[in-house]
Amino acid sequence: MRDDPASAIFSKDDNLRRGLRGVAVGITLFLALGTIIAVWANPLFVRMTPVGPWELGATVLTAMLGGVTSALWVPQCTLRASGTGGLASFLGIACPTCNKVLMLVFGGPALLAWFDPLRPWLATAGLAIMGIAVVTTWHRFRAVRADSGEIKGLRGLDRRDVK
Repeated sequence: MRDDPASAIFSKDDNLRRGLRGVAVGITLFLALGTIIAVWANPLFVRMTPVGPWELGATVLTAMLGGVTSALWVPQCTLRASGTGGLASFLGIACPTCNKVLMLVFGGPALLAWFDPLRPWLATAGLAIMGIAVVTTWHRFRAVRADSGEIKGLRGLDRRDVK
C-alpha cells in the first residue's frame, strides 16, 4: 500500500468516477427500461396489458443492480451473468403481448394463458441472477484493489485472503 498523497487522491478520484458512473448507468437504465416497457404512460410506447403492482419495483431493482455492477466493474469481470439477469428481468417486466417475437412464436392466447402468470417469477429469477453478478463483481473488485494495495488494512495479505 502506498502512503503518498498522490495515490490517495487517485483512489478518491477513482471512487468518485465509479460512483458517478454507477449512478448515471442506473438512472439511464431506469428511464430507458421504464419507457420501453411502458411502466409509466409515455408517447413512445403504449402498453396493452395493465402494469402490475410489482413491475415498477422490479424496474427500480434492475436499474440499481445494473448501476452497482457498472460502478464496481473491473477488467477481470465478465458481464455475462448481469446481462442474462437483465434480459430475464426485462422479459419478466415487459408487456407479454407487446413483444413481437414472443407473439409470433406463441400467439396471443398462449402468451396470456401461459407466459403472463410466469412473468413475476422470470423477473425474480433475473433479479437473483443480477444480484449474484453484483456479489461476484464485488469480490473481484476487492481482489483487484487488494492486489494494487488500495484497500486500507490489507497490507501483507495476498489475493486468496480477500473474500
